[in-house]
Amino acid sequence: MKKTFYIFRHGQSTYNLAGRTQGQTNDSVLTDLGKQQALDIGKKLQNKNIEIILCSPLMRAKQTAELANQFLHCPILENAHFIEVNVGEIEGMHYTEIQNKYGEKYQQWRSSDAEYENLRFIGGESKKEVRQRVFEGLLQYAESSQYSVLAVSSHGIMLTQLLIALGQNGIDVPNGSILSLSFDNGKWEIGDFI
Repeated sequence: MKKTFYIFRHGQSTYNLAGRTQGQTNDSVLTDLGKQQALDIGKKLQNKNIEIILCSPLMRAKQTAELANQFLHCPILENAHFIEVNVGEIEGMHYTEIQNKYGEKYQQWRSSDAEYENLRFIGGESKKEVRQRVFEGLLQYAESSQYSVLAVSSHGIMLTQLLIALGQNGIDVPNGSILSLSFDNGKWEIGDFI
């Protein structure tokens, strides 16, 4: 049974606007622009026959799912597999502070080069661990007989790591972006950004 996933990054958040790294912090919420981006996600997906929205438990992703769901009218189910990367000691820091304090390590951590996939900040996850976690979550539904078209409300770094795991270059995924992904006969296929 072919499964289609529409995985979207939450709308702009207060931390995005302030230039701070978020990780798993939960006090970052959508800005007015972020709320509009969330509504736009719903409009873009309203004719895709979405049956369920799987959602990161973080507030910015939940707000995005709820606003998008004004157009989708389906159940929303929290799933911790799709939470943002735990960035450990750099969580909440401004990007310039991270550059100044961690410079080369931060560039390596942002790199899609496989030699850095086990790199982590103190208290955080490695990119390899994130990819494993995300695919465990996706496979729960990809290999199930339940649902054929699903949406996932998630996060930027998580989406970037998903793309890298599927052989794409690590790109920064803008707020409100939607990636289509299908699973058929045991194989993943990346579609387009909507």
